[in-house]
Amino acid sequence: MEKFISQLSAEFSRPPEQVKNVIVLIDEGNTIPFIARYRKELHGSMDDGLLRDLADRLGYLRNLAARRAEIISSIDSQGKLTDELAKKIENAETLAKLEDIYRPYKQKRRTRATIAREKGLEPLAEAIFSQELKTGTLEELATDYIDPEKGVETAADALQGANDIIAEDISDNAEIRDSLRAYISEHGFLVSAATTDEDSVYRLYYDFSELIPHLQSHRVLAINRGEKEKFLKVSIDIDAVESLKIIKRKVLKHGSISTDFVASAAVDSYERLIFPSLEREARNMLTDMASEQAIKMFAVNLKPTLMQPPVKNMVTMGFDPAYRTGCKIAVVDGTGKLLETGVVYPTAPHNKTAEAKTILTRMINKHGVRAIAIGNGTASKESEIFVADMLKELPGVSYMVVNEAGASVYSASKLAAGEFPNLDVSLRSAVSIARRLQDPLAELVKIDPKSIGVGQYQHDMPTARLDETLGNVVEDCVNAVGVDMNTASPALLSYVSGLNSTTANNIVIYREENGVYSSRKEIKKIPKIGAKAFEQCAGFLRIPESKNILDNTGVHPESYKAAEKILEICGFSLQDVVSGKVNHLKEKIKETGALKVAEFSGVGVPTVDDIAAELLKPGRDPRDELPPAMLRTDVMDMKDLAPGMFMQGTVRNVIDFGAFVDIGVHQDGLVHISELCNRFVKHPSEVVKVGDIVNVEVLSVDVGKKRIALSMKKAQV
Repeated sequence: MEKFISQLSAEFSRPPEQVKNVIVLIDEGNTIPFIARYRKELHGSMDDGLLRDLADRLGYLRNLAARRAEIISSIDSQGKLTDELAKKIENAETLAKLEDIYRPYKQKRRTRATIAREKGLEPLAEAIFSQELKTGTLEELATDYIDPEKGVETAADALQGANDIIAEDISDNAEIRDSLRAYISEHGFLVSAATTDEDSVYRLYYDFSELIPHLQSHRVLAINRGEKEKFLKVSIDIDAVESLKIIKRKVLKHGSISTDFVASAAVDSYERLIFPSLEREARNMLTDMASEQAIKMFAVNLKPTLMQPPVKNMVTMGFDPAYRTGCKIAVVDGTGKLLETGVVYPTAPHNKTAEAKTILTRMINKHGVRAIAIGNGTASKESEIFVADMLKELPGVSYMVVNEAGASVYSASKLAAGEFPNLDVSLRSAVSIARRLQDPLAELVKIDPKSIGVGQYQHDMPTARLDETLGNVVEDCVNAVGVDMNTASPALLSYVSGLNSTTANNIVIYREENGVYSSRKEIKKIPKIGAKAFEQCAGFLRIPESKNILDNTGVHPESYKAAEKILEICGFSLQDVVSGKVNHLKEKIKETGALKVAEFSGVGVPTVDDIAAELLKPGRDPRDELPPAMLRTDVMDMKDLAPGMFMQGTVRNVIDFGAFVDIGVHQDGLVHISELCNRFVKHPSEVVKVGDIVNVEVLSVDVGKKRIALSMKKAQV
């Protein structure tokens, strides 16, 4: 472990003791959210992102160490392990370098070289490759290896076998492969060409070439997909002359009769073995890097999507637009409980706008609807126009177009069937759309993160890696907000630190059988939640109905006594917290001295700060501090837009080359990376994130192609 600690400490610029503590905490089965929130003193207040990066790197180093041990054992069993080789293996810093070293010792499939060795030609190959012969000819040397019984009929046959052995040995040379890999990474080009005259979305790449270090991730993924769909032929282009110079510098010794033969074998090795192998490697490397970038962007977009401000305690109507089958309607109360459903037909081909207006107005007045959530799918624009017109006669009611991606996935799921067993599948979507406006996080956790619609090329990503990364984002969001035990669904509870689908279901079953929870202590009564699970989950679960105000905060039960002591030394009590009379708690802590308060309460200063923040706002929701959702009462059309107009919109997606912004005209506009601000921006995520409310200027509008170009340069206030 000491080697890991030293390396991780250097890589992450953190003290060795903190790194050691994190490793121990992880190995003890603690979750990242728990470590980040409740063990700050041990790791110096690293955030969950840094802790996950450290955990990922630790996993890589452990895999590397395990593979290193396997390789040493394998080579040793062959009787070929030397001190020098063992040192090389020990010093290999990546799996790629480790595999290069191991390459000559791997059990290979039957190759031309292995066949030549079976014919007894290895001594000939060694003699030629040593390049120590100064006189005679190679044909004379090869004559001694003619053996018709082994299939070596002539000296030429023997020399061909020697060539095959030398070529494979050169290909297996770790230093050569490492040097060429570096050369390709720096000087290689990714090249794509059309395989057809047919027009396609890949036309940009029909005659494309770009230096590998300059390649953008989204282009790599687009080219890969074009190749998969057989529109493109893709290759790596490299200067073969320079590549061969690298090889020849490593293997040639001048002045021997075999130098030219070895040079020829080097060319064969490069063309037949090395370059095809390294080309595949380079393509895989580019794909891996592009996938990691895409997954990273997916995660960057997913977090603010999940953390969008909720529209709390507002009766909401979900409006799922459609044409022929009608628009599905669902009204839910302020807690998301379903009140009424229906179907109206205000869009083509029915165009029953008057009837739809009558039905919806009745539902709005009956239930006190104050917000309408309109899905952004088929017929969304027509539905929005209809709703905006209807709201002219309904003051106090507003609407918002919400992303309905994944709503159909949810409505057909077992989870939805369990929630609404007697409800038509299409109406379940309307419920989901309404709840997405009320509490995006609670509703979106019911859907596979890949279906939420904030990523690119998700179907081309490594599934396990994507699922793990997005699952981590959801977990971090859920635990950052906290979960109400008395209202949360099993889907939401399953992301709480220390819980899983089984224990989440058990929480709901216990609640249904015994009524609402009145204390965090009741968590211990739930089947399959033992001491460790309780420790991990308790601080993230909220119980507003509890008599103990601390049960509705992020203060962990293990710190309840510490919280009471903090209040005591500052002249307050828990009753003061209930009545909201601790407004000056932080000032009191500062006056007393944070260290003194920490010593008196028996916790560290970071925990004192966290407890104080929770005591000031019991039941607080960090999403409430974000700009509220933009609710509208009117509607615009693309035709109403003109260059030079200034508008306000919501960022819907952030990609490598810009951001898409919803300005209320159904078609999102693109702010290219060059138009984000008046300084150089390496990536759009440096400037904006999903959910941001931004001011934009309209640069151009193409109604036919449904394209809107926006700028944020002049529009910032």
